[in-house]
Amino acid sequence: MVNYRRNFVPGGTYFFTATLKNRRSQLLLKHVDLLRQSFYQMKKERNLHVNAIVILPDHIHTVWTLPPGDNDYSNRWKMVKGLFTKSLKEKGFSFKHNHKGEHQLWQPRYWEHTITDEQDLENHINYIHFNPVKHGLVKEVKEWPYSSFHRYVNDGRLPNDWGGKAKDFKGLYGE
Repeated sequence: MVNYRRNFVPGGTYFFTATLKNRRSQLLLKHVDLLRQSFYQMKKERNLHVNAIVILPDHIHTVWTLPPGDNDYSNRWKMVKGLFTKSLKEKGFSFKHNHKGEHQLWQPRYWEHTITDEQDLENHINYIHFNPVKHGLVKEVKEWPYSSFHRYVNDGRLPNDWGGKAKDFKGLYGE
């Protein structure tokens, strides 16, 4: 097994990808209200700033900035995943368990990247906002409702037509 070491920077900014175990699942979109409640509860108890986020059918991309002196993103993810799983169970869903007794809804880990500078931050936020187009879910960024892109437009940080049309971006972001 690979010995992966996470980078913990107090007050750092991080890009994350968290994925459901079943990559064909639509649970994140079908129950986006429960996922949002899970995030709100975590943010209420464990302060942080969500710089950008996109919710896709089976995974989430987000950029978080932690408070000064705080590097505990691991327990925040544990809380989001646990609250969402608990909410689904309360709605009647059941999930298989692994050998440790953990529910098998989420992949056990998440991908994390420590943001290094302003350009890295901008690149990752752009990646997040363009991701629904990359996955063929919409033709234009503005069409995807589960994205912080709309907050960026409302705040005047991006134009509503940012990202153009999918056909204009062949080769961008891994296409």
